[in-house]
Amino acid sequence: MPTPSPKIAVTPPAICRAPLLREKIIRLFPGAVFNESSHYFDEDSLIRFATDADALLVGRDPVTDRVLAELPDLKIISKYGVGLDNIDQSSLKARGLVLGWQGGVNKRSVAELTLAFMLSLCHNIGITGSRLKQGQWFKEGGIELRGKTVSIVGCGHVGQEVLRLLKPFDCRVLVRDILPMPEFCKEHKAKEVGWERVLAESDVLSLHVPLNDSTRNLIDETAMRQMKNTAFLINTSRGEVVDELALKHALKSGTLAGVALDVFAQEPPEDIELIALPNLIATPHIGGNAKEAVEAMAYSAIGHLAQFFGKGQV
Repeated sequence: MPTPSPKIAVTPPAICRAPLLREKIIRLFPGAVFNESSHYFDEDSLIRFATDADALLVGRDPVTDRVLAELPDLKIISKYGVGLDNIDQSSLKARGLVLGWQGGVNKRSVAELTLAFMLSLCHNIGITGSRLKQGQWFKEGGIELRGKTVSIVGCGHVGQEVLRLLKPFDCRVLVRDILPMPEFCKEHKAKEVGWERVLAESDVLSLHVPLNDSTRNLIDETAMRQMKNTAFLINTSRGEVVDELALKHALKSGTLAGVALDVFAQEPPEDIELIALPNLIATPHIGGNAKEAVEAMAYSAIGHLAQFFGKGQV
């Protein structure tokens, strides 16, 4: 008798809405099931959806110890995307489960959005464009990015790509990372500095860190008060890295000149007052969702499953 096809539970809406990606998965795994909603699951709905599954292909769904305990048939978790803060890795290890993951798959997409944020903030694109739509001819062209001090906090895959994109702008680039990277910084004429200098000297501070206990609320009220009141803050990493209540106060009081957020502590965000502030540029977590990045992340995740179940190369 032929070996039955493993049941693959696929949750990311971006994959489930893409006919070509669905077809690719079904060809490899005829028993695959897909999330037909436009949202990720919570713990209870994920457990119901993935009952009897041999594998999970997940995005931002909460793969907690409780979820894993309720899904005893699982053999592998394959990650769509690069953030791992939603996955209990210690529980995976304790249960002997495999994690299929590849870092940096969407780095170009996130880095390009980051650069777009920098230029938009510097040139007042958000504020002037919004006022123009309201019938106001507000001609305030802002400043050039060229020559400004830009701090890259978290210089991994995305942070390094941002630094490369900044080359034509002749910026003074400061780097803050938990790991020393003297050779990279020397090659790209960046300077590794301490946290205090990052806050005090940045014209633009861009966050590219994972979410963990050391980075949660990394940018809080104290940090914001140490920044220039002409500085711009950009977060394309994880929402909880920034204290959003303190951020709202900083934007309203002029402690910061402007902020661009692609990520929020709660998604979609419910603080409409924050979103409506004129000196905030906000996007709905689209940094890694350029068409090319979606395809790269999907094929990476599918490839981990294909390799694990002996289906060959994707």
